[in-house]
Amino acid sequence: MSDNAAALAHFAARLAFETDVSDVAADLAAGAPGVVVVDSRSRESWDQGHIEGAVHLPTAEIAARAPGLVPRQAAVVTYCWGPGCNGATRAALEFAKLGYRVKEMIGGFEYWAREGFPVETASGVTRRPVDALTAPASGIDCAC
Repeated sequence: MSDNAAALAHFAARLAFETDVSDVAADLAAGAPGVVVVDSRSRESWDQGHIEGAVHLPTAEIAARAPGLVPRQAAVVTYCWGPGCNGATRAALEFAKLGYRVKEMIGGFEYWAREGFPVETASGVTRRPVDALTAPASGIDCAC
């Protein structure tokens, strides 16, 4: 396999199995059918804040509980804390073992919050200011 062919295969595979917070937010805002966002963190982490509308399903519970919570035809998107955590990867693996179509949300909850998307807690839905190191402060799409 040539270097170019290897690069094409590598990057195509990444895009097939990864998504980013902006794309997930756009899908949720558009009401994309069948998208189920799964927070794989602990209860304490979930209570601290999570993506509005996400399903709370810690990785260790996916095998037992996913079939009763997540439709088989769903496009599952997993997330955990952030780039320094591989919890979303482990959760995506568990969904793949069950036969689901699944993508990992790169950046995780950290970048969701840092890019100013809505965060739900027991006291309601809030938004943090956009961190200019993660997204345009104007709120305009980065167009990447």
